[in-house]
Amino acid sequence: MIDRPYYLDWLERWRAKDPIKVVTGMRRSGKSKILEIFRDRLAQSGVSPKNIIAINFESLDEDYPTQAKPLYDYIVKRLQPGLNYVFFDEIQHVEHFEKAVDALYIRKDTDLYITGSNAKLLSSELATLLTGRYVELNMFPLSFAEYRSTRPESETDDQSFERYLTYGGLPYTAYLDDEQSIADYLGGVFNTILVKDIAVRRPKLDMPAFNAVAAFLADNVGNLTSVNGIANTMKQEHTAVSRNTVQEYIVAMCENYLLFRADRYDLKGKFYLRTTEKYYLGDPGFRFWFLGKSGGDTGHRIENVVYLELLRRYRNVSIGKTGNKEIDFCATDESGIHYFQVSQTVLDPSTLARELAPLQAVDDNHPKTLLTLDRIGNGDHAGIKQLNLLDWLLDE
Repeated sequence: MIDRPYYLDWLERWRAKDPIKVVTGMRRSGKSKILEIFRDRLAQSGVSPKNIIAINFESLDEDYPTQAKPLYDYIVKRLQPGLNYVFFDEIQHVEHFEKAVDALYIRKDTDLYITGSNAKLLSSELATLLTGRYVELNMFPLSFAEYRSTRPESETDDQSFERYLTYGGLPYTAYLDDEQSIADYLGGVFNTILVKDIAVRRPKLDMPAFNAVAAFLADNVGNLTSVNGIANTMKQEHTAVSRNTVQEYIVAMCENYLLFRADRYDLKGKFYLRTTEKYYLGDPGFRFWFLGKSGGDTGHRIENVVYLELLRRYRNVSIGKTGNKEIDFCATDESGIHYFQVSQTVLDPSTLARELAPLQAVDDNHPKTLLTLDRIGNGDHAGIKQLNLLDWLLDE
């Protein structure tokens, strides 16, 4: 069992409180498992098993209702005296699920927890009917700290990170040690998302074209990208995909957490730029699935890991632009903005100067950090902290 205290603490904090608890994230990232552990905790704390009702809508254990009113009636018949903890796993399979959730929410004898693997479906439906009535927990594949806890003590941090950078953080991959099994598993997850979530909502989906766009994005994480640019590249590589189709496929990948779009923000003008953006994989392992182990820009792959970690730690993450310089990431939380620059190494003085320049161009007193894999040279550069990336990742 992988210790994931942040998510369990969040569930404990909201336990028996009014809002609906919504857990979102990629398939196989651990949503069902964390709720299973939470239900065990409820039972251990004295909650009767009869007051814990859990449905996984992808299970064949029972013919569960998949329409709002029958689902509501099904649950009400099983409610016990006192507070009932109700769990709906992969709720997107229920037609008009938000109506059933809303009807149960207004009862005083239910505490609701729901999970889903489609961002658009959940956000649009919940925002329409349940505005102000729910709190959301975004669940990601394993952080490096979580991943490291699964690996043998004989393995060094550097060795664990090389694995993590290559194979990603989906929990089950941490326990697989041969590359073919890891590739098979990652391919199974990707194809499950493609068939169960994306193709169902897009029956005219061109699978080869979709895979070509996904492979292109996997090979270009961290690069400035535009929809037109992707379509033109596809055409040059003899895979004709229209601009609108590329846009549709990118949206589908983002909706299902296979991909994240990082917009660029002009720090001086205080507005988001609309021309180009960057994309990062929802799990670094999908690059291995598409492109194999060798090749690729290590610096951008490291950026992918940092971007996901920042999404775990901060409310909002974007790319910063100041004049003609670009800051890798600007992350905001309740304390304000934090600037991050990422580089594989800055042992060469000219590289160090180049990486510090964007941070030095920002004329404010918000925290500025340079993350590298270097074990020497860390410290302070006139207010800019240089930290070893692995130390930063492990310091959760």
